Amino acid sequence: MFLPQEIIRKKRDGGVLSAEEIRFFVGGITTKRITEGQIAALAMAVYFNDMTMDERVAFTLAMRDSGEVLDWRSLDLPGPVVDKHSTGGVGDVVSLLLGPMVAACGGFVPMISGRGLGHTGGTLDKFDSIPGYSTVPDNALFRKVVKEVGVAIIGQTASLAPSDKIFYGVRDVTATVESVAMITGSILSKKLSAGLDALVMDVKAGTGAFMPTYEKSVELAESIVKVGNGAGMTTSAILTDMNESLAPYAGNAIEVRGAIDYLTGKSRPARLHDVTMALCAEMLVLGKLAASEDDARARLQAALDSGEAAERFARMVVALGGPADLMEQPDKYLERSPVIVPAPALSSGYATATNCREIGLAVVSLGGGRRRAADPIDFAVGLTALVSLGDPVAAGQPLAMVHARTEEAAEQAVREIQAAYRISETPAAANPVVYRTIRP
Repeated sequence: MFLPQEIIRKKRDGGVLSAEEIRFFVGGITTKRITEGQIAALAMAVYFNDMTMDERVAFTLAMRDSGEVLDWRSLDLPGPVVDKHSTGGVGDVVSLLLGPMVAACGGFVPMISGRGLGHTGGTLDKFDSIPGYSTVPDNALFRKVVKEVGVAIIGQTASLAPSDKIFYGVRDVTATVESVAMITGSILSKKLSAGLDALVMDVKAGTGAFMPTYEKSVELAESIVKVGNGAGMTTSAILTDMNESLAPYAGNAIEVRGAIDYLTGKSRPARLHDVTMALCAEMLVLGKLAASEDDARARLQAALDSGEAAERFARMVVALGGPADLMEQPDKYLERSPVIVPAPALSSGYATATNCREIGLAVVSLGGGRRRAADPIDFAVGLTALVSLGDPVAAGQPLAMVHARTEEAAEQAVREIQAAYRISETPAAANPVVYRTIRP
C-alpha cells in the first residue's frame, strides 16, 4: 500500500515514480482516495521535475484505465480504427472533412471531440450548429454509426478517462497546464480509451498555436509519438502552421458551411486542403489502407471527386439526428448573422503577419466561443473572406467580413481584426503549411 504524500514527496525531490505508484495515485483520483490538494501538489511537482518517457506511458495508461475502454473487435470491422487529434487552432475545420474522407477509403473513425477552449474553436460546437445533430448519442448508437457509416464525430462521454477530466480541472486552476508530460497524458489517455489502432496527431506551430514556440510544439509532437507507440497505439505527428487562420473563415455554422463547400467540391481553400490531405494520407498509411503516401493521396482525391466523402458526411449527419438535405440546402438549417460588415485595411501593402490568437479571440468576443465553460455559443457569428498572408491589400479593402449579432459587436471585431493584421510594404516569405512529420 502506498501513501499519496510519499509519492508526491518522491516526485518533489526529483525521483522517478514506478508504474505501480502512478497507477495507485491515478486510480485514487476517481474514487476520491486522493484529494484535490494532493493532485495539485503532484501536478506542480511534475511541472517542475518532469517525467521520464516510462513515467509518461504509465501515467497515460493509468488514466486510460480509470474508465471505460472502447473495444471495436466485437463488431468485426473490415478495416482499421483510426483517428486524428489536433492541438487546436483557428479556422481548423479539418475534422469535418477528414472523418468522411478516411471513411470513404475504408477506415473507421470514432472521433471523440472537444468544445472550444480559449481562442481555439471546438469541433463539437460546430456540430451543435446543425439542428437535431446529437453530439452525445448513447454507446449503442455511436457504435452503430461507426460500423455503418465509417465515421461518427461525438463528444467526450463521462465514462472515458474520467481521472483525466478531474486532473485537468485541477491543472487548469493551479497554473500547471503547460507541462508537455501532462499534456501528452491528457490527450493520449482519451485517444487510447477510444480503442484506436492508429492515431495521427496534428500539432500546431505559430501565433495561433497552443504551444508558445516552434521548439515546444516539436517537443510535444515527439512526446506524443513516443508515448502513443509506447502505450501500444501506432502514432505519428505532423507539425502544421497556425500563423494564420487555416481556412479563410472561422466560426461555427460558418465552418460547417465551409466543410460542405469543400466536400461537394464548390470550394477547397489551398492551405486547408494541404493540411487535410497530409493528415488523411498519414492515417491511411498507418492504418495500412494505402501502400504509400502517393497511393493514399490518389485514393483520397478519388473519394472527394466521386462524391463518396460528401455522402459519408451526409449519412453521418442523418444517423445522428440531423437533417437529410443539409448538403443541398445548408441555408435552410445553418444560422446566419443579421449584421455582416467588412473590416477595412487601414493601409496599403502586403499582409505579412497575423496574430492568429487575436483572430480567434475576435470570434470569441463576437459570441462564437466561450469565456467560461457554461457560456452559450452564438453559432451564426464569425469571420469570412480572411485575407491570406502574402496577399496584396489596398487601404479600405476588406481584411475579412465580420458576421455579428449586433452593430456594436461588429465594430469591436473590426477593430480587433485590423489590429491582428500586419501590413508591410514588401511581401514576406510564405510559411510552409506542413513543417515536418514525426514518425515512430
